[in-house]
Amino acid sequence: MGEFQGCAPGRVTVYSVQGCSQCAQAKAVLRRLEVPVRDVDVGRHPELRTRLKELTGSVTVPQIFFNNVHVGGGIDLQKLAPAELERLVTLVKEQPFPADAPPLPEENKSTGTGGIDGAAKLSLLLREMILKLFSEHLSADGKTVDYEGMSLNPAFERYCELAIQLQRVELLSLSREEKLAFFINIYNALVIHGYLRLGPPSNIWQRYRFFNYVSYFIGGEVFTLQDIENGVLRGNRKGVAQLRRPFSKSDPRLQVALPDAEPLVHFALNCGAKGCPPIKTYTPQDIDSQLRTAAEAFLGNDSGCVVDCEKREVRLSQIFKWYKADFGGTDEKLLSWVLDHMGESPKKTSLQDVLSAGKTKVSFLPYDWSSNSIHSA
Repeated sequence: MGEFQGCAPGRVTVYSVQGCSQCAQAKAVLRRLEVPVRDVDVGRHPELRTRLKELTGSVTVPQIFFNNVHVGGGIDLQKLAPAELERLVTLVKEQPFPADAPPLPEENKSTGTGGIDGAAKLSLLLREMILKLFSEHLSADGKTVDYEGMSLNPAFERYCELAIQLQRVELLSLSREEKLAFFINIYNALVIHGYLRLGPPSNIWQRYRFFNYVSYFIGGEVFTLQDIENGVLRGNRKGVAQLRRPFSKSDPRLQVALPDAEPLVHFALNCGAKGCPPIKTYTPQDIDSQLRTAAEAFLGNDSGCVVDCEKREVRLSQIFKWYKADFGGTDEKLLSWVLDHMGESPKKTSLQDVLSAGKTKVSFLPYDWSSNSIHSA
């Protein structure tokens, strides 16, 4: 072992994001293995995303490396044969950290909120505060959240005090990119805030009331969750089961709405149900790339898209059914959009084959509306 003297010890590197349940599950497994783990939050170090995709071919998290051996995601870790897992654990414990190991963030380098002003900075602070709370009260297996415990945490009261500052935000001066990042972050934070104050909705009527009444006072106007999603981010389009557009022609909030629907927001908004896309924090810089990455990750997961070559069938998340107009309005345009936004993978190749064969059937997967609350698990 003398040849390793002075070398950094081996370790497992986990690329994750704060508040990610699958990341929490993977880290819980690794803790039981009693191996040194370095957790890298790519939400705070987005400069690593490109390199990580080059190494793994994936944009999803977690991504796990035993020294320089890429295992994959959390499910891949759980599927490892006992003998292979034992080999990897031995590798980490007995071999030093190799020079060609996956990249780590530069010391003291983090996107944080430095250099970001006004509304964008406030939304980032709120989102990071609520995500930190979320992570602290996420169960060890990453499957449930103790919302009651979150509501009693003193940090939640500090969050509420900061949220009051939203009334001072000047919305009309925001660029398209700033609006996207600001309202996505605020929507996701408001959902959790609503859960903490009112509890998770448990039926269709409660969900209707929740999304139409839970609100923040922003820039002198009230914005409900429905207003943010369908009024601002979807260019003032009718929402699911809505009879009218959120904003009338005389509504001052109409000036804040995007000129047209941005379909990519559907893979960034998290309504608190288990069927929703994972939560993360967005920044105005390179927001379109961040949203495309979120869409690619969503489509790469079987809860978002399943391709059945034998039946010439593509099964998609209900999100594509509810908001079909945002994706072109027809099955043909919808499938074209999905193909264009899917990452290079065997699934994409299968989709291309199915579409080339013609007469593709489109169906929609069941949606899991159940809450991740520990009290409803």
